[in-house]
Amino acid sequence: MALTGTIEDIVYRNEENGYTVARLEKDDSVVTVVGKFIDVKIGAQVTLDGKFEKTKYGVQYAFSSYEMSLPKSLAGIEKYLGSGLIRGVGPITAKKIVERFGTETLDILEYSPQKLSQISGISEKKAIEIGFSFKEHREVQNTIMYLQNFNISTNMALKIYNIYHEKTTEIVKNNPYKLVEDIDGIGFLTADKIAQNVGIPRTSPFRVRAGIIHVLKTSCEKNGNTYLPKKMLFDEASTALELSLDENEDVFRDAFESLCMDKTAVSTFVDGVEIVMLCKYYYFENIIAQKLMWLAVCHKEEKWDVSKEIESFEQRNHITFHEEQKRAIVGAINNGVFVITGGPGTGKTTIIKCILEILQAQSKQVSLSAPTGRAAKRMSDSTGCEAKTIHRLLEVNAVQDDRSFFVHNESNPLKTDCVIVDEVSMVDVALMASLLKAMPRDCKLILVGDKDQLPSVGPGNVLADILGSGIIEYAMLSKIFRQDEKSLIITNAHLINEGKMPLIDNTSLDFFFESKNELELIKDTILELATKRLPNYLKMDPKQIQVLAPLKAGVCGIENLNKVLQAAINPPSPEKRELEFVRTIFREGDKVMQMANNYDLEWRKQGLFAVETGKGVFNGDIGFIQTIDQQTGEIIVEFEDGRVCKYTRIDLGDLSLSYAITIHKSQGSEFDVIIIPAIAGPSIILTRNLIYTAVTRAKKMVVLVGEKQYLKRMVSNKYTATRFTNLKRLLIEANEKLGQLFEEEK
Repeated sequence: MALTGTIEDIVYRNEENGYTVARLEKDDSVVTVVGKFIDVKIGAQVTLDGKFEKTKYGVQYAFSSYEMSLPKSLAGIEKYLGSGLIRGVGPITAKKIVERFGTETLDILEYSPQKLSQISGISEKKAIEIGFSFKEHREVQNTIMYLQNFNISTNMALKIYNIYHEKTTEIVKNNPYKLVEDIDGIGFLTADKIAQNVGIPRTSPFRVRAGIIHVLKTSCEKNGNTYLPKKMLFDEASTALELSLDENEDVFRDAFESLCMDKTAVSTFVDGVEIVMLCKYYYFENIIAQKLMWLAVCHKEEKWDVSKEIESFEQRNHITFHEEQKRAIVGAINNGVFVITGGPGTGKTTIIKCILEILQAQSKQVSLSAPTGRAAKRMSDSTGCEAKTIHRLLEVNAVQDDRSFFVHNESNPLKTDCVIVDEVSMVDVALMASLLKAMPRDCKLILVGDKDQLPSVGPGNVLADILGSGIIEYAMLSKIFRQDEKSLIITNAHLINEGKMPLIDNTSLDFFFESKNELELIKDTILELATKRLPNYLKMDPKQIQVLAPLKAGVCGIENLNKVLQAAINPPSPEKRELEFVRTIFREGDKVMQMANNYDLEWRKQGLFAVETGKGVFNGDIGFIQTIDQQTGEIIVEFEDGRVCKYTRIDLGDLSLSYAITIHKSQGSEFDVIIIPAIAGPSIILTRNLIYTAVTRAKKMVVLVGEKQYLKRMVSNKYTATRFTNLKRLLIEANEKLGQLFEEEK
């Protein structure tokens, strides 16, 4: 049974899947309708196909399909135009347009929009813009409806349209595999399903090319590799494509050659083995190697005697540096590139303060930086000088082009004499390459981090490769200095790193183990600790307590823990608006985390004298939801550093609840109190450096909940996933080439 009418009100809408509860006006009566709309606004004219059903909410019309038509009555046209669908047209302007053009209004908008300039307040330029917006809206709707035939969500459909615009349908019909290369979030499996629907053969060169890219991308993004051996790449692509290599050798060869020809991938040899890299990672690692060697060579002759400065710092701060700490300070001052690495309590922060004072006394401009907002704030607090995230230091480009995401690059370098980067273990090749490109040729670079932490979430193994090359000067700190008598956090971190069980007799003031042997009991104990026992004992807000879990799924995975913690810490209330998005309920007051870099998201921040504005929110940023607009699906988030961002529905996929986060996501951050479930899981995940990383995130207290046998397994498990990276070899090669150049000059 078909039902035609006008949308009078939207009661509820899930912006991700389009599920909507609305009120439809039909023949002077109002009907409640439920179903999935791609995009719908009050005033839209629709024809629905479905049936009436009795529910606990009363009789409703459930529809399975619909058609959107333009309104015919003057009142309907006015409501449609004034609904916010058309840029530049609100209720007042809509009324003026309909009064002037009557039933011809929609034809004027589509075919002769310049005539709108006859209306007072509408310039010729604005008239053209209104006409363009009207046509674009119709085009977007048609495109999204087409894409939804392939089970592509409204948000993803909008993302695809924003890349291809009017060519979207044509590209999807002819080569849906192009989406794999161009659209973040569209994987090979999605593109493959579309291709099967539109009749593209399984042995198509487009499909094989996409399969190879899919394997390379997955290897980089999920496993941290920057390359794969060609044989391994082809074997994995063959499995993913379900195509025999022997039977389709020509297709694989041609697809691979096309990738190399158009510079999507590059092939080279390492120790006689052919390897394949996506071109951007080849470029990143080469930039890092070349620039590091250049910076190192530029300062090779520089030798400063800073013994008096070190002695003065010791006297003023009532400390005595160990010899290894002094060597680190002298090395940092006298080298163009220097690495300081050591575990917690080895004095890295104090060393940074001393280096900073010495350089400033020499009238050097020093830039302090870290990968995350939390790490940058900790650096600021400990040194008394402003530290910025690397992204903020480089400044996200307001108008991004193919050349650079950042304002500061090789054409516009930073105005600084030295850059000190803390928590460098979590910097991936893309970010390190961007930083190095922006450094002046005579600039000094000091890298500080813990080599035993987890490697970066993103591709590469920058710190390990730099240290492993033996080319860049470094200092390894081992002696522990910062440790309270009754504190066990630092002691236990080092014990774990040595493969020894931590002290868990619960007699310290800051390291505890709650023994529970069932997952439900572990979950309930974590909930009680996070919401009642620890907040009451420590007199702190539960939102300040951070749960760090090794796994995403399961009873004690972050997905389930976030639900139970949200329900206890920030329960539903008539005073709090909420929005459902992909099985997650976001509620005003919720603690949330940005899950991917978004260079386009705008922010504002109240400074001391004025409001700062900028672009860019980054992976790992934590904040709180201020307000939610249920009609538009917009969420306002204030991050811990004061930046305030508006998330539209297209950006919400990057946002996650963060009462509980994975240990990987905690890298570079520091929390007063952490709770860690000690549970069973895959041995390739539950490793020594995972639990070591978790424990070193705590400033004041660590509480482990679970079974000691699983903690012991983690501590004993020194498995480290091998990453295929090329930076170490490139550094060695770059050093050899420089050596040859110097020999030739002599």
